[in-house]
Amino acid sequence: MGRLGTVDPSSYSQPDLITTEHSVLNWKVDFDATKLQGSVVHRFNVLSTNLEKILLDVRDINVTNATLLAGGSELPINYFISDPVDDIGQKLTLELPAGTAKGSLNVRIDYETSSSASGLQWLNPTQTLGKEHPYMFSQCQAIHARSVVPCQDTPAVKFTYDAVIEHPTELTALMSAIIDKKQPGKTHFKQEVPIPAYLVAIAIGRLVSRPLGENSNVWAEEAIVDACAEEFSETSTMLKTASDLCGPYVWKQYDLLVMPPSFPYGGMENPCLTFVTPTLLAGDKSLADVVAHEIAHSWTGNLVTNKNFEHFWLNEGFTVFVESKIVGRMQGAKELDFKMLGNLTDLQECLRTQLSGTPELTKLVVDLSNCGPDDAFSSVPYIKGSTFLRYLEDLLGGPTVFEPFLREYLKKFAYKSIETNDFKSALYDYFKDTDKKDQLSEVDWDLWLTCEGMPPIIPKFDESLANVTTDLAKLWSTATVSKLVDNKDIKQTISIHQLIDFLGKLIESKDIVELNESKIKLLESTYNLNLSKNAEVRFRLNRLIIRARLINRLDEIIEFANSNFRMKFCRPIYRDLAAWPEAKPAAIRNFVKVKDQMMAVCSHTIEKDLGLK
Repeated sequence: MGRLGTVDPSSYSQPDLITTEHSVLNWKVDFDATKLQGSVVHRFNVLSTNLEKILLDVRDINVTNATLLAGGSELPINYFISDPVDDIGQKLTLELPAGTAKGSLNVRIDYETSSSASGLQWLNPTQTLGKEHPYMFSQCQAIHARSVVPCQDTPAVKFTYDAVIEHPTELTALMSAIIDKKQPGKTHFKQEVPIPAYLVAIAIGRLVSRPLGENSNVWAEEAIVDACAEEFSETSTMLKTASDLCGPYVWKQYDLLVMPPSFPYGGMENPCLTFVTPTLLAGDKSLADVVAHEIAHSWTGNLVTNKNFEHFWLNEGFTVFVESKIVGRMQGAKELDFKMLGNLTDLQECLRTQLSGTPELTKLVVDLSNCGPDDAFSSVPYIKGSTFLRYLEDLLGGPTVFEPFLREYLKKFAYKSIETNDFKSALYDYFKDTDKKDQLSEVDWDLWLTCEGMPPIIPKFDESLANVTTDLAKLWSTATVSKLVDNKDIKQTISIHQLIDFLGKLIESKDIVELNESKIKLLESTYNLNLSKNAEVRFRLNRLIIRARLINRLDEIIEFANSNFRMKFCRPIYRDLAAWPEAKPAAIRNFVKVKDQMMAVCSHTIEKDLGLK
């Protein structure tokens, strides 16, 4: 496909010539046709003299009119849409009149989305918990905003937005914005902080809320909202901890929306309204640190944003780094280090499986000239990125030295979109007149940013909690069932996070002696795995069952794969099943049956995992 633009390889828009400053969305939500119908008015800032055309990103959008708005008059303008590029979308060209001047320019585009827009998920009532009303939600990251609205779909451009949404009166509409006004069947929204297009978000369903603190609520369907309020009761503490670390919270509201099970991610950091997966409802708050991750994004990603997705680690590496600090401040330094070590186990698994055939995507800064961001998505920017930041922090003297820099960096680049070199320059500028400048000269930037595989240097972590899980994984992988039954070490008390880490390390063991039905049963009875509501535990148990080739439990594995379409869980399960000849046909049959219930980003990647695409 080649690079579509000079600033962003995945976008046709030309932010060096023209940028969006403010957008006004007018949408009518049509559940019968599964479409959004309406218009967008973009206020552009033209940066170039005699600009002949505006290039926007679209994907399967039906444009019916394009109009230049100037001084109270309306001038229709010519437009045309290019042929689609697979998994990327199309170019919408708007032809401008000769002699268009620099400065402000307003354009209205009337359009409707496709009934199968990649950024929207439409659920019929039977797919919801309440079973009575339909539900719709969006997921625009990385490049799916273009299927929802014609726009400059690149994180290099940030704009404010207003929206007026017409929807069924019995349903609640929410967006990544503040509710400005509510009327029956019509909700007005305002987002006054500039955001990239991928953070435009909408959800409409029979939703109710419970308070989590000042300016913070959790939204969900009635059947689970009280459980959600209990699970996420520490949200306000996390928000306060993050503000202490990163500076003032600028978004006014921090609400959570617990999504239907087809939501493809653990969480999505939509401003004012974080979307989270229902797989976090473990009943004991043990998976709520995903909320700490999404809260951290309020600064790292939403306020300071990667200019394009080749530098995605600036969003996600920083966010994991800040998330681990929130956990550390709330639970202690040992838990912080245990979390980062656990992440390295997950990274190892990702390199061994998902990215084994594409080592170039294991670099910290990737080349997306011929690869869409969805196909490049992995845990590398998250874990390799946060490990690099921890390495830099240790090198420069620890948190007391590095955290003030972090705050200064976030302040310096707030409301901007940046590349890795901007971060590097800020780091050198901050420390150049201090006694730390010699340490900075030790950093091999080329190695960290372009080497493939695991991080080139693993920082020194406190391994006391991790050693327990390493020893347990070694014991279970090397001992026979008869030896394990009487071994007192397997009876020792471990935390839920240690259990998850131990099961992950067991999956990563090269060889497991006697991995058969009786060993799986012993594992289940020793750690009460069958009673666990924890999705992370159940996910790892299912992978071990697959590895043991217990075909008699295939229905149970498929049931788990169908219980949620969070890609973190269903992609590895499908990949594992694809590598098991006896089970692969059933996995494919099941996928074909349920793929229309998945979001496009999920079904598209699993099709590739199963070798169907």
